[in-house]
Amino acid sequence: MARMTSRGPVLGIAALYFLVPVAASLWFTIDSPDGIGFDVYSKGLGSEGLTTSLLRSVSIGLATVALGLLLMVPTTVAVALRLPKLRRIVEILCMMPLVVPPIALVAGVATVLSWQQDLATTPLYGTFQALIDRDFPLILVIVYTVMSLPFLYRSLDAGLRSVDLRTLVEAARSLGASRTQTLLQVVAPNLRQAVMGGAVLSLAMVLGEYSVASVLGFEPFAVWMVNVGDSEAQLSVAAAMLSLLLTWGLLLLLTALAGGRTRKTQSRRKTTS
Repeated sequence: MARMTSRGPVLGIAALYFLVPVAASLWFTIDSPDGIGFDVYSKGLGSEGLTTSLLRSVSIGLATVALGLLLMVPTTVAVALRLPKLRRIVEILCMMPLVVPPIALVAGVATVLSWQQDLATTPLYGTFQALIDRDFPLILVIVYTVMSLPFLYRSLDAGLRSVDLRTLVEAARSLGASRTQTLLQVVAPNLRQAVMGGAVLSLAMVLGEYSVASVLGFEPFAVWMVNVGDSEAQLSVAAAMLSLLLTWGLLLLLTALAGGRTRKTQSRRKTTS
């Protein structure tokens, strides 16, 4: 009882720390000289810039998640099964984006992209043009994949440590499963919660990232919010609230799916026993 009493003030302070800014932002968007209204939300949802930039950010985020998982799932599984001595090296490499400031990373990327003028007469020029396509900039997908490595690695590493991966793989292989079947039908289902956790964190990072996209001259959702904030502050804050709701929705979806998976596993164990 004493422990619960001591937790109360801490949880209350934490709730105020998170909820007061959200409540203040919400009040700012609905307060107007004519009274309380939601005109800014109806206007924002109908804004072409908001829809275009949000869809662009979501598409970039999904591509980032797909590329990151394609790189990290086989790598972490291979390290856990075959190359455990390389775990520390892989961990250091994946944590490097937390050490290198995004502005330093994007400065190097901008320098490389500036080479396209010197390569105008070579086949590489088309590759550079595809990387900086305004509608779907592949260069952002590549940079964001690098920036998301810490989130993906930590989530997948925790998932791998929670299961007896070696026993599962050996059992699957002894039953005749190929390496691809083992990865997709045995390893992946046991890492579902870890994969979804890393994916949601990576997508949230992409939706809120500003520095890299702004320096490279692209306008995803975060950059659009800052640009529109110079002339329409309420619309910018309303867009931020919509982004926050989207992120919360993804987290709630993750929690619901993880809870459903846990209940199914427990029911299967009870049935087996």
